[in-house]
Amino acid sequence: MLLGRTASGLYWMHRYIERAENIARVVDAGLRMALTRSTDAPATWSSVVVTSGTEQGFKQQHDICTADTVPDYLLRDTHNASSVLSCFEAARSNARMVRTALTRETWESVNEAWMGIRRVLAAPVPASDLPAVLDRIKRESAQIRGAFHGTMLRNEIFNFSRIGTFIERADNTARILDVKYHLLLPALSYVGTTLDNYQWESILRSVDAHRSYRWVYDVQYKPVNIADYLILNGRMPRSLHFCYLNIVENLRYLAQDYGVTRDCHDTADTTLATLRDNSVKQIFSRGLHEFLTGFIAQNNRLGFEIAETYNFD
Repeated sequence: MLLGRTASGLYWMHRYIERAENIARVVDAGLRMALTRSTDAPATWSSVVVTSGTEQGFKQQHDICTADTVPDYLLRDTHNASSVLSCFEAARSNARMVRTALTRETWESVNEAWMGIRRVLAAPVPASDLPAVLDRIKRESAQIRGAFHGTMLRNEIFNFSRIGTFIERADNTARILDVKYHLLLPALSYVGTTLDNYQWESILRSVDAHRSYRWVYDVQYKPVNIADYLILNGRMPRSLHFCYLNIVENLRYLAQDYGVTRDCHDTADTTLATLRDNSVKQIFSRGLHEFLTGFIAQNNRLGFEIAETYNFD
């Protein structure tokens, strides 16, 4: 049985790795959208800050959202606990704390990623280099994930790590979809136009779902189809349904290992049932925003319950 401190370290190590990649994807989506809204760039970059969940901290340091201030704050600012640099620092710190629970390949991939990201983010990133830097961040995260999946024993170490990954991923997907629906949608005269479609495409790209969406639906970007894909499709790796299939599965393994089920297991089962039993038509009729904010609150509640159940320090 793992010590609570070790379980916490594994859980948060993977949450921070996932968060770093998600932030890079959100900035990438903002960069793409800014190219289509050159006359309203501050609104575009403001939506990126809101999506990342860092609006309050950003406003304490900057008066306006620009193509310079937002990427720098989200990628490099160490006062921002959710910046990519801060996330890799935190992930590496947690990995070092649980070093004996990790394979050599996993530890080395985390440490090398941390060193590489520190180098590329040591100074402000020029606009011309931003796409390459964002790709580098996503690639480093993928390499950590690959080393972890390829070498780790499927025991409680693996379970806590996966739970952390998918709680973070579910939160990110829900926030991205909610912000697009309420903040990024242009004036009604633009709905269904090339501009609106390009923004929806950018959201799909921010969760790495652009190409796979086309395999499931037609090429037209319909809000209902996109919501269905990112919320209810159990085969899409960043959908809320897929995340909770994995959370429930890994919590079930922990219940078997520890011989007890607690509130966190009931909360996860209830959330999965909600995703399994709802249709996108029902979600829209009751309010997409209300559904997503309720989901985010429930997801946060699950995180707290897991920490309490397994005695995270």
